Amino acid sequence: MVIHKALAADHDVTVAETTRRGHASRLAQGAAAEGADAVVVLGGDGTLNEAANGLAGTDTALGVLPGGSTNVFARTLEIPNDPIEATATLLEALSRRAFRRVGLGSVNGRFFLFHTGVGFDAAVVSQVERRSGIKRYAGHPLYVYASLTTWFRHYDRTRPRFAVHLPGGVVVDDAYFALCFNTNPYTYLGNTALHVSPDATFERALVMFTLRSLSLPTILSVAGSALRSGRLARGHRHTDYRTDLDEVRVRGHGPFPYQVDGDYLGEVEELVFRHHPDVLRLVVP
Repeated sequence: MVIHKALAADHDVTVAETTRRGHASRLAQGAAAEGADAVVVLGGDGTLNEAANGLAGTDTALGVLPGGSTNVFARTLEIPNDPIEATATLLEALSRRAFRRVGLGSVNGRFFLFHTGVGFDAAVVSQVERRSGIKRYAGHPLYVYASLTTWFRHYDRTRPRFAVHLPGGVVVDDAYFALCFNTNPYTYLGNTALHVSPDATFERALVMFTLRSLSLPTILSVAGSALRSGRLARGHRHTDYRTDLDEVRVRGHGPFPYQVDGDYLGEVEELVFRHHPDVLRLVVP
C-alpha cells in the first residue's frame, strides 16, 4: 500500500485492520498501552470515533486520514480529502511533532469528535446505514434521499419527541431534532460545508442546537441558512441555540433515536452530554 510505504519510510509502523464494531477502539487502547506515539486511522468518521474513544485520556495522539464517504472530522481539520495528499500533510505534521490537546464531548459515556444528532437527524442516519452497501459510492445523494424519505415516511412529525434540559433550569420541551456540537461545520454536502455552530471549537465547551418544528418551511429555511453562515438558522423562531455548555440532558417523551459522529446507536429515553477539555492528543496539520 502506498500510504503504508510512505509512513514506514521514517516511522516504525504496525498495520492493523478493523473487522467488527468496536474493534478500532480496542486496537487504539492496545497501541496506547504499548506506548505508541500516534495511532493513524485511515477510515470514516465512525472508525475515527472508535479510535478516539480508545485514546482519550492517554498520551498517544490520533492521526487522521480520510477513508469514508463524508470525512467530516478530517475536513474540519482542513486535511485534504484525498488520502494520498492527506498522508503527505500528516507526515509533515509528524515531522514537526505537531500535537495538540483538544476537548471532546461525551454522551452517556461515549466520546464524540464533532457532534451527536438526536431525533430526526439520527433517523436519517439509520436509513442511510440500511443501505450501507452503496454509502461509499453514493454518499451525498444517498443522504439527501434518506432525508426526504425519513421526513415523509420514517419519522413521527405529529408530536415533539424529547425535552432538552439546559443549565439554570431552562427546558426546551418541544424538540423534534437536536444537535450537540464539539466542532463546526455540521457536515458537508459535496464540497459545501453546512454551518450551524460557529461557536463550537476545541477551546470551548459544547453547543446545543434544537429544532422545535419539522414543518417544511422551517426545514427549508434552516437548511438554506446552513448552506451560508447559519446565522438565520440560529435565530429562527423555531430553533434554540445555546453555547459553552458543560452539561446537557435530553429526556424523551418515549424512546428516541440518536447517532454519534455519524454512527447510529439506536433508541434511548435519556442522554447526558458532558464536555471534557484537553482529553485527546491530536496530530494537527
